[in-house]
Amino acid sequence: MSSLALIGNLTVDRIAGDAPRAGGGVFHAARAAAQVGADAAVATRCAPADRETALAALEATGIPVTSGDARETTAFSFHYEGDHRVMTVDAVGDTWTVDDVEGWAAPTLHDARWVLVAGLLRSHFPTDTLAALRRGGRHLALDGQGLVRVASRGPLERDADVDRRVFEHLTVLKVNEDEAQILAGGLEPERLRSLGVPEVLLTLGSKGALVVTGDEAVPIAPHPVHGAADPTGAGDAFTLVYLDARQRGVTPVPAAERASRAVADLISSR
Repeated sequence: MSSLALIGNLTVDRIAGDAPRAGGGVFHAARAAAQVGADAAVATRCAPADRETALAALEATGIPVTSGDARETTAFSFHYEGDHRVMTVDAVGDTWTVDDVEGWAAPTLHDARWVLVAGLLRSHFPTDTLAALRRGGRHLALDGQGLVRVASRGPLERDADVDRRVFEHLTVLKVNEDEAQILAGGLEPERLRSLGVPEVLLTLGSKGALVVTGDEAVPIAPHPVHGAADPTGAGDAFTLVYLDARQRGVTPVPAAERASRAVADLISSR
């Protein structure tokens, strides 16, 4: 078993009109885990018809995978305008339940001390499911995109209609600038602290990041990315490397510095 578990739906992504390919937080985090040698395992699912596109690519990373069948695979179409991603939801995908956590996904979680919860839409991880994931003293990290994104097909909509009890179950929350504005009303450290999460990672694209804890708010310098690199999954990779460092005993600021360097290297090498 592994000390770091990656939990979430696979996606089928269509980027700027290209052919469908594997995506989702678990896929991008697993790819990063393989490249940095993190002790990680994945529990995920997709529809049987999408195994060749989505699941096979995940299994090819070499990270241990436990998979279940979904009624439908989450799917997105998107393109980039600078650091901004313009998205359409093509399929919502399945909700994770307490039965999933305590049933088929339980072996992946058994020895995990840290869990990266890779929610992609608000419906994917309800509050009671997060409570089940936290049992046994696990530390949960959640990407804010999975909280603010409305679970409906069509052009991606985001709002603040969030069950605030979610934050009680988190050790780490990763947000970008837009998500911070929606969830906290701003980017200032005191606003991010008001969410009640012990460690908040504010990613700022090409401007670096900010680590906010109860007693410090420290900017993280960006590292150069070489070439015309694809930034898809950079946030997932950042969180994965951060959690890998944290579960090794590294404190938040050095963990974020390590993540910033690693993500620049990973993106440049694609």
